[in-house]
Amino acid sequence: MNVGRHDAVEVIAAKRDGHVLTDSQIDWVVDAFTSGEVADVQMASLAMAIVLNGMEFSEIARWTDAMIRSGERMDFSGLSWPTADKHSTGGVGDKITLPLAPLVAACGVAVPQLSGRGLGHTGGTLDKLESIPGWRADLSTDAMMRQLEDVGAVICAAGTGLAPADKKLYALRDVTGTVESIPLIASSIMSKKIAEGTGALVLDVKVGSGAFMKDLDDARELARTMVALGKSAGVDTRALVTDMSTPLGLTAGNALEVAESVEVLAGGGPSDVVELTLALAREMLSAAGREDVDPADVLASGRAMDVWRRMIVAQGGDPDAALPHASDIQVIAADRDGYVGHIDAMAVGLAAWRLGAGRSRPGETVQAGAGVELHARPGDRVRTGQPLMTLHTDTPERFARALAALDDGYALVDEAPAARTTPVLERIV
Repeated sequence: MNVGRHDAVEVIAAKRDGHVLTDSQIDWVVDAFTSGEVADVQMASLAMAIVLNGMEFSEIARWTDAMIRSGERMDFSGLSWPTADKHSTGGVGDKITLPLAPLVAACGVAVPQLSGRGLGHTGGTLDKLESIPGWRADLSTDAMMRQLEDVGAVICAAGTGLAPADKKLYALRDVTGTVESIPLIASSIMSKKIAEGTGALVLDVKVGSGAFMKDLDDARELARTMVALGKSAGVDTRALVTDMSTPLGLTAGNALEVAESVEVLAGGGPSDVVELTLALAREMLSAAGREDVDPADVLASGRAMDVWRRMIVAQGGDPDAALPHASDIQVIAADRDGYVGHIDAMAVGLAAWRLGAGRSRPGETVQAGAGVELHARPGDRVRTGQPLMTLHTDTPERFARALAALDDGYALVDEAPAARTTPVLERIV
């Protein structure tokens, strides 16, 4: 990267004092941080100044572009298919990628889904798929391209060459209290997604207790910023802001979520998972120029299930193998008659994490069968003794802490609460 010379203290002081960073300052500091010339402590100071003073859109766009230019870019122009990708900001029970990728591929648009592993209360797509016997996440670029051409969908680990500046900065933000910044979040997500080279991108921006964004205005701002970043980079980008106040579907945990995803592909599954899968599929198809196909018809036809099976086999997995089951379960039953008033997404996510479905630090192993299974949703009528949830784990000593996470995570009430009409709250294009 050919950039002008600057000094880290100069750039930090400029943002500390509320100035707009120049293109040259941004190019230099991102490049110098990636190469090690700017020390972690200096970049941490700059990140904190950005958290406190924000960034203009022009700065965010340049910062994103500088992080893209720190590494390689993928190119799918040689495929015979149009391409579209989806990114979710993360939630509890968010298994949508699993049925969505094969569904969109069955509609004629290839889906190169580069995914990650979970950390904390939100699950990782690769962790879910790795519960399928034999399935592997790591593919070479050549293998990924072949699978996209042959099958139309791939879900795999992102290579280390995409936006290395972001990977280094993300690790630093995580330990310096500088994660909560819309400019830094938006540029982190979009630098990777734009570098992936897909022709169209649909963003699922979660809001609510189980999401990173708790406030609708913040979620809306993040969505608008990311859509604008994508469009400025020449990628047809749109976003759905979706509800994450209660878990998606009836499961939170790796193998549990795979089983639920297969139910959706088979024509069943929870209505909210089906609805959000179809809503995102329609956006991806529209952005890729395939509005002539109705994903609901394709899902009902079984063609998406066929693509799922081919996708799993192509990555070494056995789609017919039994999924792992946890060795121990504990049932939470209703202690009175009534209606389920609410089930808090964060509480369920923490419980699943504590049961072994998630990790506290990168590199930890996860339990494939651990998690929380819901037997009732908000608004359902229940009787005394009726099961509300089943907790799954291979390490029963974890039950106590998982139960503690759920203490205030659900409530039974006398009057039926208002039903959630749709998981989709807003559409931003």
